[in-house]
Amino acid sequence: MADEARAGGRGAGARRDVVGGTVEVRGGWAGLLAMVPVLLLVGGVVLDVFGPVPYAGLPLLSASPLAACMVLEFRGAVITAAVACVLAVCVDVLVNRPLTALVVDLLDVALISVIALWLKWVVQRQGQRFAAVRAVAEVAQRAVLPLPPARVGAVSVATRYECADAEASVGGDFYAVRSTPFGVRALIGDVRGKGLPAVSTMAVATSAFREAAEQAVTLWELAEYMERALLRFAADVGDQPDALERFATAVLVEVSEEEGRVRLHHRGHPPPYLIRGGRVMSLEPSVPGLPLGLGMPEGVDVSGCDTFPFQQGDCLLLVTDGVTEARDRHGVYYEPCTRLAGRDLRTPSEVVDTLVADVTDWTGGRRRDDMAILALAPVR
Repeated sequence: MADEARAGGRGAGARRDVVGGTVEVRGGWAGLLAMVPVLLLVGGVVLDVFGPVPYAGLPLLSASPLAACMVLEFRGAVITAAVACVLAVCVDVLVNRPLTALVVDLLDVALISVIALWLKWVVQRQGQRFAAVRAVAEVAQRAVLPLPPARVGAVSVATRYECADAEASVGGDFYAVRSTPFGVRALIGDVRGKGLPAVSTMAVATSAFREAAEQAVTLWELAEYMERALLRFAADVGDQPDALERFATAVLVEVSEEEGRVRLHHRGHPPPYLIRGGRVMSLEPSVPGLPLGLGMPEGVDVSGCDTFPFQQGDCLLLVTDGVTEARDRHGVYYEPCTRLAGRDLRTPSEVVDTLVADVTDWTGGRRRDDMAILALAPVR
């Protein structure tokens, strides 16, 4: 999905995953959980034969197929259900119960087994469909979000895409870097929503950027080209329920090596950060703009760009709201200006690695949103 995606929680004992309706626990507890259906079968037989009251073990025999459907594959669950039915009959024969009791016990275990197996089949089918859709979305995202080279023109580049968790849908965060006659131009943005609709909108935005980055004279013209592309795309999918919500926040960047400056054009996205000599400054826009794809109201002028000095030793950090809206256990938002200040960060790669590790520590590994990170620094 990008250059690196990490997910999951922390734990010393085991990891819990759900695959096709089966709970898979990797670690020391995996073997024990797989034995639960067997223990229920054995316990049911023992209680049914030697229990203080008749039919004491029948609930355990009936529960074994349910447990098997949770911790075993479908074939193992079917075998467990069959064994439970056979044991129910054998126990009734062993203790000389009447034929009517034998039939009722068999029907009880068989009915619960059939219901459990049917539910497992339904969940497994849904899991397979979800996996197929997610695989398509990930392939599409890889195609439209290729990994930029470590150096573009006179700019050193580092990127990272971090998934919120393993079960999250594919997100719409994106970035791109291009060398153009006007300098190195870069883009970071975030499409509303997740899944295939977000990936398709992201593809339109990044394709429009790559196509116009070398022709548009100003960043505003480049943003307008992307704006028109997204509006055309929204019109093309106008019959879909979310057609009016196919928009994206973005920041467009232009690094001029000759001038030693960086220009920024904001379209409703969190502002970048300039790291210089251990200080971290938020580069707030002088004129905030609307996200791309919403259309521009009459009389609103967002054609301006903000210009800042960008010299050797500086680093420009661009992030999505997965960073700025990350919270700790008390609900406090992550603040890069204070968290990264005073650190010896010399390269874009160090900035990205430090930021990812610090956000993970801040949230305790429980992020709510994907995050994309783009770091740029001038090189000789």
